Order: sequence, then structure tokens, then C-alpha cells
Amino acid sequence: MKSTLLSHINNPIDLRKLDVSQLPELAKELRAFIIDIVAVKEGHLGASLGVVELTIALHYVFNTPEDLLVWDVGHQAYGHKILTERRTKFDTNRQLGGLSGFPKRSESVYDTFGVGHSSTSISAALGMAIASQLKGENKHHIAVIGDASIASGMAFEGLNHAGVTDADLLVILNDNAIGIDPSVGALKNYLTAVKEGKNPKQNNMIKSLNFDYSGPIDGHDLPTLIKELERLKKVKGPKFLHIITTKGKGLQQAEEDQVKYHAPGKFDATTGEIIKKSEEHLPPKFQDVFGLTLVELAKNNPKIIGITPAMPSGSSMKFMMEAFPNRAFDVGIAEQHAVTLSAGMATQGMVVFCNIYSTFLQRAYDQVIHDVALQNLPVIFCLDRAGLVGEDGATHHGVFDIAYLRCIPNLMIYAPKDEIDLQNILYTASLGLKHPIAIRYPRGRGKNADWKFPSDFQKIEVRKAQKLKKGKNAAILSTGTIATNVTAALADIEDDGHFAHYHFGFVKPLDEKKLHKICDKFATIITVEDGVTTGGFGSAILEFAAKNDYVNEVFLCGVPDYFIEHGTVDELQQF
Repeated sequence: MKSTLLSHINNPIDLRKLDVSQLPELAKELRAFIIDIVAVKEGHLGASLGVVELTIALHYVFNTPEDLLVWDVGHQAYGHKILTERRTKFDTNRQLGGLSGFPKRSESVYDTFGVGHSSTSISAALGMAIASQLKGENKHHIAVIGDASIASGMAFEGLNHAGVTDADLLVILNDNAIGIDPSVGALKNYLTAVKEGKNPKQNNMIKSLNFDYSGPIDGHDLPTLIKELERLKKVKGPKFLHIITTKGKGLQQAEEDQVKYHAPGKFDATTGEIIKKSEEHLPPKFQDVFGLTLVELAKNNPKIIGITPAMPSGSSMKFMMEAFPNRAFDVGIAEQHAVTLSAGMATQGMVVFCNIYSTFLQRAYDQVIHDVALQNLPVIFCLDRAGLVGEDGATHHGVFDIAYLRCIPNLMIYAPKDEIDLQNILYTASLGLKHPIAIRYPRGRGKNADWKFPSDFQKIEVRKAQKLKKGKNAAILSTGTIATNVTAALADIEDDGHFAHYHFGFVKPLDEKKLHKICDKFATIITVEDGVTTGGFGSAILEFAAKNDYVNEVFLCGVPDYFIEHGTVDELQQF
């Protein structure tokens, strides 16, 4: 589509010069612009297509950036970025040195709050609204949140507080019945009943929280959206607008397969067809190794349970949900609940595999300590997306887990070096451990193209490290799949007898018996990990050396003490 309106809009000031009658045409151009670039550059597609009209209406009606607009998660903010001085740079989205895939305060004054995780928008916008009151400023504050995100506990905490204030806060519920996977839970059913007119108005739960509720209205009807937003600008106190949208709006395939087109990879911008990559003779994805192994283990153990907070497709828990629907649970975007639910089941003798992305387990840290580790309940945490994850950037890198888990008493930590090692630690954990364990593994594929499933399971000895290569002068100690990088690097050096290489699958407890031998033999030790060095695996080795009065030179190689931005994993590993 030839752009005749969008090409002249660099910021919301330009947008507000248009007549309302021109905005539907602008919406078509903006939608086409997003499709054309994401088709080639990749990224999050469906969510942004669904809020094109809302994005235009918000910047048209409100005086952004003086009025403060907060997007929840940020998957839906591509149109926002394009309309706010970043159109000509949008082709750098999610690339090294380019725009972030999520709203980011340091990137633009229009990005009022940095987001990437769910359900933060209401609390943040309320904080801004209260601050504006205290400063005597006359501003509007808008939080845009999806129906999957509003089911999270933090969103309810924000609503609960906002309802007893007179803050100028507008919460817009973008209701499309899907996050990344379809929304779940009683609140989803309630919202569906509201949309279908089956819920009496006097039962409105949002009104009962002292919000001025309006809707539901069609989120793709620009004149209606603008009229309602103009009305709400004049309403005092906390307000709630319920809009109905279609994720993937404007691209047929994205509307019909909303899960696949959340982030489809490269696709044909004209036809919408995803450009298929040959997966023949490729190693398996780590999440698929997890999902298929869990199903195999569950066949022989009726006590095995699978739990995931809203990521059944991404984590491959979907295999368990399909095979054993009564023993696998998607609890929605509720990481705290997922952990304590797992703990409750563990008290009753169930073998619980709680699968959470590494970066999202941060949101349930107290539950890991208080509800699991303190009671020494043998919950099996499977931390997908550990290490650097690539283009999603700083909000999603799973680089802190070793550091934030290693300090917790009773909790074991294991990082498999490959697909077979992952399969075997899952098997070992399923047999029963005396303590909870966190098993961390990366996003993407392994290295064994000839990996077959199912294969024979081998029990892993707790604590024991593994010598991968003999050496004379220096020892390299690695944990997790970064061992593959070390092996490849050693293969490229001339004196391959100089370095020994050890794999420490167990970060906690450490194989102290082997460490004593290593420290006695090698004056130089190099630790390698795909997590932060501050408090990570290397720190554990240093602590061991100090405790036992060793004076070896120990060099730590891992993620430095600053936030790593976005780029491919290969690019980021060069930092």
C-alpha cells in the first residue's frame, strides 16, 4: 500500500492535524507498514495489529507525551513507536543497536515506563497519577492492559488501590481473549459473559471496585473510540474502558491462527504465509526435549504434574496438556500462584514440574523461598529461556537465575550441557529428590542432530562434575550448554593439551571433592557461564577457593554487571 498519510506523520502533533474522517485510512496504512517490516525483520505481529485503531485514537485524543500513556507488556506497542518519532528507524526494531522491541524510557519521551513483563501498567500509571496530584499538575494517565495480563495478581493490586483514590487514571482493557496462548480462568469466562451480554450490569466487578466503567465497545471503530475517549477525559477519578479487539486484525492468517502469528518469524507480507524453514536434520529445541520427556515420564508415573503460567506453547507443556489434560495446568499469567500451587501439590506427594521462563521466575521469588525451599518441598522448577535469549533483550534475558537461586537454602541447581543431559536430569528428578531443584536450559536448539526420542534414561549422580577434556596447565570449568562453546573454542587452539575442561552440571551442590583435585593440580582456573558473574557459578568457585585457602588465579567469564540489550545470541555473546 502506498503511504500517503503515514509518511507525513512524525509525531502525535502531526497526527492531530488530520480530520477524524482521515483516521481509518491512516489505520490501514499503519497496519500495512507494520506487516511489511515485521514480515522481513521479524518480531511480535498479532498484538500490535490488534491495537492499531486504539493507538491512533489515544495519541489523537490525549496530549502525549504530556499526558502519560503506559503500555502493558509492550508486544502491542509497535504502532505507538511508529507514530512517536521512530517510523524511519522502525526497520531496526529488535536488532543490535536498533530500537527495542518494547517501550523503553531511555529510547523516547513517549515511552513513559519500561515494560516487558506483564501486569505492571496499572500500578505504574497510578503511581504517575498520584505524583501528578501531589505536584499540582493537570495530566491524564492511561494504562492499556490485555485481558490475559489483567488476570495477574499485580493488576488486581493496582485496581484495588486505584479504586479508593481520586486519581486521574484511565485503565483500558484490550480484550481479545488471548495473550500469547488463549487466556484462561474464571476472569476470562466473566469477560466473555460481559461481551456476550449475559452478565447483568449490576454484577459488574469493575464498578464494584469504584471505577467508572464503560463498554464493551468495538476497539476497531475509530469514531466510537474517539468519542468515548473524549468523554472520559472529562470524567473525574479512576475510569475503566472495556474494548473488544481482534489480535492480528487485518491479516487473515494472523486472525485465524493467533498463537502462531504472535511472533511468526519471516512471512510473505502479501499472502501472510509464513516462510518455512527446513527442520530436517536439525537438533531438537530444548523446550521440546522437556515437553516430550515429561510426557514419557508421566506415562509411567501417575503422580507427575505439569504446571505453567501462561506459556504452554512456548515451554512445550502443551504436549503434557494434550496427553494428560487432567494432570497439566496453564494457570495464566500468575507466576506466584504457579509456584505455591506446585508447593501445595508437593505436600501431597505429587511430583510437580513447574515450568517457568527464567526471567519470569523472578516474579515469584518470595514464593520460591517461603513456600518451597523453607519447607524443603521437592518441586522441580524447569527454567526455560535461561541465559541470553536474543532479540527480546534486557527484559527477557534469563541471566540472573543462578545468582538469585544459589543463595537459597535447600534449593539445588542443575544446568545440563546438552539435550541428553536435560532428559536425564528430568528423569533423575522424577525419581524423587530430597530437595527442590531448579533445572535451567536455554532457548532454541541443541547441538545433537541425531538425537532420538524416546531414548534410554540414565540417572545422574547428585553433585558429581564431569571431566570433558584432559589438560596440563589450566582448568576451564563451565556449567550448562555454554560447554559447547568452550569445546568449540578449545578445538581451534594449537596447544589443545594446555587446557582441561570440566562440566559442572550441579551448580549447587558443587562437586567439592573434584574441586579440591582441580585446585591442587591447576594454578589457573577459568569459569564460564551464560549468566551474571556477580553471584553466579564463578562466584561459587571463588567462594570455595577462599573457604579452603586456595590461592589459584581464578578468571570469571560470563555476563558482566550491566544489562545486556537486544541482538542475536551470537552477537550478544561477543560482548
